[in-house]
Amino acid sequence: MSDPLRPRASLRTAVVWDVLKDALERRVKAAGRDALDVLDTGGGSGNFAVPVARLGHRVTVVDPSPNALFALERRAAEAGVADRIRGVQGDAHGLFQVVERGGYDAVLCHGVLEYVDDPAEGLRNAASALRPAGTLSLLAAGLGGAVLARALAGHFTEARRALADPAGRWGEGDPVPRRFTAEQLTDLVTATGLQVGAVHGVRVFADLVPGVLVDTEPGAMDALLKLEAAVAEQPAFHSVATQLHVLAERD
Repeated sequence: MSDPLRPRASLRTAVVWDVLKDALERRVKAAGRDALDVLDTGGGSGNFAVPVARLGHRVTVVDPSPNALFALERRAAEAGVADRIRGVQGDAHGLFQVVERGGYDAVLCHGVLEYVDDPAEGLRNAASALRPAGTLSLLAAGLGGAVLARALAGHFTEARRALADPAGRWGEGDPVPRRFTAEQLTDLVTATGLQVGAVHGVRVFADLVPGVLVDTEPGAMDALLKLEAAVAEQPAFHSVATQLHVLAERD
């Protein structure tokens, strides 16, 4: 995933970025501070951390990969936000070995639950990092999107296998260890004590439309972006989204 502010990459990130940006603006007004403390768990090379820092916020990125953190440092410097981004090596399981419990106005947990051994524990840690009234942005792989993609590619047995598999995997060669339904994600969030504010389907069509069409047809990218935004909040499309985004808050 690339910088959400780049046009081509925005096909994959626009819905999440728009929701996140609005949520941060609300937290700024509620907190009465121009700059928030934001934690990005599994934030990698800064796909969201750098744009968040551009808004003026202080971002701590926790990631297990030294290479990703090196890329984050370089990217932050190139964007002129190195003074607002801190990268630390760690993971969701041992989160409070490297960051403060209850120390953040917002926590991003994007692309993490698919890979941790215990999604419930990982999410509990993310929630525990929030200050009172803090905001959680959760993004995870959607089961329905994978089933649809395999079926459209002609891999019908794999599509059925993903549908029946408890982890939502279509086979041994599946690079994603775990996928979720919207109900599973919201249940995990509410179990932490957070209140779900909104659920969005992400990349409902973007991964299915041929790239050559989007790149060459005049106005196609803008029209597809508007379509993705239009269907994101409609529950009927959550079941076929490649990713699911949940926005939640601590009371």
